[in-house]
Parts: sequence; C-alpha cells; structure tokens
Amino acid sequence: MSAAAAPPGVRPDLEQVFRSDYPRVVAVAARVLGSRDWAEDVAQEVFLSFGRSSVPAGEATGWLTVAAAHTALNVLRAGRRRAAREQAVGAGGRDVPDVADAVVAGDESSRVRAALARLPRKQAVALVLRHSGASYAEVAGALGLSVGSVGTTVRRAESALREELGNDASSV
Repeated sequence: MSAAAAPPGVRPDLEQVFRSDYPRVVAVAARVLGSRDWAEDVAQEVFLSFGRSSVPAGEATGWLTVAAAHTALNVLRAGRRRAAREQAVGAGGRDVPDVADAVVAGDESSRVRAALARLPRKQAVALVLRHSGASYAEVAGALGLSVGSVGTTVRRAESALREELGNDASSV
C-alpha cells in the first residue's frame, strides 16, 4: 500500500513504520516473554495501537519499543494472575498434575520473567530496553529520563530483579 493509497482512517506512514520497526518490536517482546509466537501477538497489538495514534513518525521507534515492553509485561502479569486463579480452582477441586506446569516451574527463565513482572514498570522497561540492545540515549528518550540517569535506573532495576529472584528462591 502506498502512502497515497492508504484507506481512510489508516495512517499513511503505517506500512513504512511497520516494515522498519517490526523486527525490533518483536525482539523486545520476545525478550520479555520468551516466546516468539507471543511476541508476534504483542507486536500486532502494538502496531494496531500505533495505527490509531497520533504519534509523529519521527518518534515511532521509541514509542513502539516502550509499547512493546509495556504490552509484554502486561501479558506476563495477566498470565501470573491467570495461573493464580487456576491454582486456586485446582486447590478446591481435584488436583490433576500437569507435566507442562512441572517443566515451567523448574525453568529459570520463567522465574526471571515472573520477577521482572513484579518490578516497577519504569525499571522493568529500562532493563528490558537496555538488555535488548537499546542505547542509553534510546532508553532515556523512550522513558523521558536524562541520559545520565539511565545507568542508575538500570542498576536499580538489576538490583531489584536480583532481590525478587532471591525472594522467589527463599519462598520455594
């Protein structure tokens, strides 16, 4: 679709932005979720939101990157709430062991994702963006921070993540 042929209500720059930023959006979401399939679902949601937004094209990359991290974290949090509900229902009824649950429970990456979902949103996003290869300037721009405070924010996020992982280990 060319910019001139964009249907009414569709941003004329959507295709260009999609083509240039889709790989990055999927990569950020996959880093949070650990699943390319889920990351692609997140990317669809993020680009739908972008398509309805008035974000200037020049700010699209930062906006999309932050939106991918936020949306992926929301998916993690929703999964955690769903698992708690399912566990509560399972405790009240017959308890059927699930092999997939046993594998996931032992998976270190699952622990990290759960701990990441419990961090304050700004810290979690800063950590995800930085460890996804975003520069300090990109993280600062995406989160409205000064470049000088990005390192501190990321270090605090890493410390909080280690603490959350320690809490997980002590509760097992």
